[in-house]
Amino acid sequence: MANEDSNTQTHPEITPHDPAFAGDIATLLEKPQGATMDLFQVLDICEQYAEHLLENQNQTERMALCGRLLAGLEVLKSVLKAPLPDYLIEKLTLKDSEASICYNPMATDSEPLREYCVALTIVLLNQQESPEQTQQMTGLLYELIVALAEDLKAPRFARSVDGGLRMIQGRVLNLVH
Repeated sequence: MANEDSNTQTHPEITPHDPAFAGDIATLLEKPQGATMDLFQVLDICEQYAEHLLENQNQTERMALCGRLLAGLEVLKSVLKAPLPDYLIEKLTLKDSEASICYNPMATDSEPLREYCVALTIVLLNQQESPEQTQQMTGLLYELIVALAEDLKAPRFARSVDGGLRMIQGRVLNLVH
């Protein structure tokens, strides 16, 4: 059946319930993602997509995972611009006495690292590389996403004895990642 203004046949979209998708992948692809998710939720789902992508050789599933990962990275872009909610600030806060032993900041900001992940995902979606290059880029993408998640989930704040909040390593407190 052709569309009204087209010479292209219409086809039902591939859904996660399609037999081409294995059980774990189908469940993962059904997970909702959007601007209502917090930073940690977005990072967790992006890590799951990247991990399954790394372990998967089925081309249909890989493309679906890349598409969902790309969408997740776009959600991450908006989440990174938003102020941190109070409950995440608490998760990212240490006692002043613990602050000096835990903080290990990355050399780059979160947004450029997120953009690197987007670029690699787009390259993987284009499917122009050899299988060996694809595997290496998938591994690199996974490592970058894990590094980004670890950095963004690392404690950033210290609470003093009097209850005040400060950035670890003396940085200015601005409550945006």
